[in-house]
Amino acid sequence: MNNQNKPVEQQEYDLIVVGSGAGGLSTAVVARKRGLKVIVLEKADVFGGTTAFSGGVLWIPGNPVSARSGIKHSAEEAERYLRNEAGSFYNDAAVQEFLSNGPRMVEFFERETSVKFLPTLYPDYHPTVPGGVDIGRSILAAPFDIRGLGKDMARLRPPLETITFIGMMFNSSNADLKHFFQATKSLKSAMYVAKRLALHIKELALYRRGINVTSGNALAARLAKSALDLDIPILTSTRVTRLLQDNGRISGVVALGADGELRLTAKQGVVLACGGFPQDQERVKQAFTHVRNGGKHFSPAPKENTGDGSRMAEAVGGKLDIRYPSAAAWMPVSLVPRKDGSHGVFPHLLDRYKPGMIGVTRHGKRFCNESESYHDVGAAMVKACEGDKETAMWLICDQPTIDKYGLGYAKPAPLPKGDLIKNGYLVKGATLGELAQKAGIDAKGLEATVREFNEGAAQGEDRQFGRGTTSFNRYLADPEHKPNPCVAPVAKGPFYALKVVMGDLGTFDGLRTTVQGQVVADGNHPIPGLFAVGNDRASIMGGNYPGAGITLGPIMTFGYVTGNYIADQASQKTGSKQQNKQAQKEAA
Repeated sequence: MNNQNKPVEQQEYDLIVVGSGAGGLSTAVVARKRGLKVIVLEKADVFGGTTAFSGGVLWIPGNPVSARSGIKHSAEEAERYLRNEAGSFYNDAAVQEFLSNGPRMVEFFERETSVKFLPTLYPDYHPTVPGGVDIGRSILAAPFDIRGLGKDMARLRPPLETITFIGMMFNSSNADLKHFFQATKSLKSAMYVAKRLALHIKELALYRRGINVTSGNALAARLAKSALDLDIPILTSTRVTRLLQDNGRISGVVALGADGELRLTAKQGVVLACGGFPQDQERVKQAFTHVRNGGKHFSPAPKENTGDGSRMAEAVGGKLDIRYPSAAAWMPVSLVPRKDGSHGVFPHLLDRYKPGMIGVTRHGKRFCNESESYHDVGAAMVKACEGDKETAMWLICDQPTIDKYGLGYAKPAPLPKGDLIKNGYLVKGATLGELAQKAGIDAKGLEATVREFNEGAAQGEDRQFGRGTTSFNRYLADPEHKPNPCVAPVAKGPFYALKVVMGDLGTFDGLRTTVQGQVVADGNHPIPGLFAVGNDRASIMGGNYPGAGITLGPIMTFGYVTGNYIADQASQKTGSKQQNKQAQKEAA
């Protein structure tokens, strides 16, 4: 069935889901599988939410995908790890629900839907912390041919433009990317890249977009395919403006669609899955210290994620607490100039790990291990730039390094970099002093930092921050570079600098809920008929980022939990009604 935006004949449903990312769609699919009539309303003109921009990785301890590869870890180890990671914000009830239902969620979606997963080699981000592991907890959405969506493939949110190459996506795995970095040095890699490029060019000619999608785009497509196959309408360009109440219970929504205002009712309630508040400038200023202090923030999250869910919940008594030490999953980003004067946002997911690159503040000083996770580096940026006008760092490298690995949006050789120098994205200097002067960095500070770094780097050592000493540091580095895949001198000019500022992958702070996803008011009283999933619900990670997929793993798990909980409640109501009818018959 084609569920494109057509008039809604049915005005009453069992469940209304607001938002079409992984949280909303997983909840909708589970509830529909349990027999409920469900509709999904999406503000944007495309479905997939932030999920479609993501890496498509889920952190699920004890998952059956890794188990099939012979990798098994105990729930007790994962619990220990999360206790250490979440600290004082550890929520035992929510963590137990996550650990027990995560593997069941994966099993359910692989058995019952079009969603399929692959194992990864990702270590936990802090593998040396008690309970951390070097492999096995992160899984990846399998690639997907979006022609399976039929006409609805035009409504799938495209991947983030800045992390594609002529629209082609890369797998979120080191193995895939390794071929692109080695294309000029390995015949095998050159053939791999040539094959992928040829296939992608063919897809562009036939469909004007890549159809073999990977990462989060594949996960969003697979979830949407599963929903559409179950005849769940997904109405795009439909903005929910307020919640309806009936005797204190949330009973439906008012929305604006292509044909005007819609009033839809829901017997079991409404699920908010609006993607958190990364584009809500008022809330961002309240929650992000670097913005409160006058700095700027550039989120690559969809522009539609403006905190609609939290505002609607607050209007009926819900509470959003700004309490975590980090209110969002920090992501260092650079701003890519476009010809029309606007800019794209490029998330720095890979370059920081490569040997021959360092990050410095405007004072020319290093401030962290650049090969830690994006969140950890972002948190270190915020701390290092306290008191400065802006929260920013500059990635510094030399000519051999940029030629081999690229830098941000700039691709490795032989692709040209001249336009990116002309438009100011890259800064180039014959010497470190010239580079510093052009970039606005303290020249003496930068020269001293590089001199000190190079002394250890010549032996493969980072004597200041220990770069390359963990399995995670090394995972996204260059395994061919010896003795340390993360460390090499910055020595052979000309030199390059790229300004990196603060962004995020989604918010951590969110609505207060029960473990099952019921939005609660003051006194922790659930608001009848109102639920929150995805980034509208507060993260169970306590403002920390323990591993690849710690956003999507809990999001889909709690979508599964919430969908089942709502279906269970509906069954109990039906059972009670049937018992009452039977009792009335017997009494008569």
